Amino acid sequence: MKILVINAGSSSLKYQLINMEDESVIAKGNCDRIGIDGHIKHTTFDGRKFEEDCTFPTHTEAFEKLVEVLTTGDAKVLDSMSEISAVGHRIVQGAEIFDKTTLVTDEVIQQIDDLSELAPVHNHPHALALRACKKVIPETTPQVVVFDTAFHQTMPEKAYMYGMPYECYEKYHVRKYGFHGTSHRFVTQALADALGKDIKDLKIVSCHLGNGSSITAVQDGKSIDTSMGFTPLDGVIMGTRCGSVDASAVTFIADKMHLSPKEMSDYLNKKSGFLGISGISSDNRDITDAAEHGDKKAKLAGEMLRYEIKKYIGSYAAVMNGLDAVIFTGGIGENSDDVRADVCHNMEYLGIKLDDSVNNGLRGKLARISAPDSKVEVWVVPTNEELLIARDTKSLVESLGK
Repeated sequence: MKILVINAGSSSLKYQLINMEDESVIAKGNCDRIGIDGHIKHTTFDGRKFEEDCTFPTHTEAFEKLVEVLTTGDAKVLDSMSEISAVGHRIVQGAEIFDKTTLVTDEVIQQIDDLSELAPVHNHPHALALRACKKVIPETTPQVVVFDTAFHQTMPEKAYMYGMPYECYEKYHVRKYGFHGTSHRFVTQALADALGKDIKDLKIVSCHLGNGSSITAVQDGKSIDTSMGFTPLDGVIMGTRCGSVDASAVTFIADKMHLSPKEMSDYLNKKSGFLGISGISSDNRDITDAAEHGDKKAKLAGEMLRYEIKKYIGSYAAVMNGLDAVIFTGGIGENSDDVRADVCHNMEYLGIKLDDSVNNGLRGKLARISAPDSKVEVWVVPTNEELLIARDTKSLVESLGK
């Protein structure tokens, strides 16, 4: 079975074609700058590459080009799209409507689009991509949607509700939804497999750290709390997002700077975080480099991230009445040994003790980085959201006899 995994953004369309017999990637690529001009970059399993500037007015043209490079030319991997058994799509926001992987219908696409108010940067582009895919992919090929928020639908009400009037939840669906659920679900199960244990017997804090970061408490295989909230803005400081902030500070700044709600949202989402604190960059690598060269604001941005992660680990250990393991994943989590070391430093009281000889220099590999006598295990677990989407898609399609 071959499954095409699609991750659509407002101006991009990332894809992977996966052979589910051995879960190997046959080809992957990205259609970028949709609605601007257009560019595609495509790579096959055996190293063949195709790259070209294109015209992508909409996602439909991007899908048409995707089909073209998969089935024709020097970097083709298929004779026709009929070889694809199913298409799996990543969707950011499913709210309370979608708590599991779902087969795509016109009604489902409309429901995803209707949730755009809760995720304006993501959901409408997802809906556009779904409609574009239906125009290009054979009708007989089933399509499936996997929601980032679905994993967090197990959070108890006391964890996902805000201390605002209850009518805000009833009328406007304001609550914590959480994000990166696909990643958190993948890495926690991967850790359980590596340990040879049932995930239902583990208490885990999963740290997905990248340009966007979130921390999740996973108990009995279920998300019971997570740092991102109503939107991905909440939680720890990120590349351009501020993370948690007193709501009154938001209204205060909006008034002082004469910003509209949308302008204020852009200010918090696109001009804050590492970029806003350092004034240098939103990339942790740039921040780390500048800090090492004595830049005080860059050093502060890095310290804020480490401090906030540490707080979440401690609070989630309290919520779960214990802790078996901490996971680091995502671009920063998998590749930044200094972030991992600083977060775990001075946490012996909680049973966390790092093995520096293993942690130092470790990049993007599954490994235990805690000391042999550490009561809480600490692991680096590379995430693979595309593979989990493909697995979910395969499972649903087979269960429906498609």
